[in-house]
Amino acid sequence: MRLARFVPLFFLVAGIVLIPWTIWLTFNLPMHHESDNWRTVWAGFDIAEAAALIATAVLALRGSPWLAPMAAITGTLLCVDAWFDITLEAGGNHLMAAVLEAVFVELPLAGILFWVSRNAEHALLHSLPPWRRAALRALAEPPSRE
Repeated sequence: MRLARFVPLFFLVAGIVLIPWTIWLTFNLPMHHESDNWRTVWAGFDIAEAAALIATAVLALRGSPWLAPMAAITGTLLCVDAWFDITLEAGGNHLMAAVLEAVFVELPLAGILFWVSRNAEHALLHSLPPWRRAALRALAEPPSRE
């Protein structure tokens, strides 16, 4: 089997296997859990978000081809942060703050990052000086047969 066919099949099977596992967890995990590492988990996650935001900025400034995947990763981290903030505060004293932060900060920023990811190649190409754009176009065009 060629790799191009194996990779999608692998991820399809992984996704399907995850469904019964998630159902099992839903009914078997305790409703309440305390952790001594709570601060470490959240501080570590916020450090990862900060690093991803900084990496996105650096890659954008450098015009790197890695900008699109990094922006997608950063946007995903922000969505996960919003999800966990809201779900872990459900019924808690800080639920409104979590919702407001998600609605006005995390999710809009994630949306911008997903837009950057989707349009990075186009934006990076148009940020180049005209002579470099022309050179890239010339390299991308197949040679003429004369």
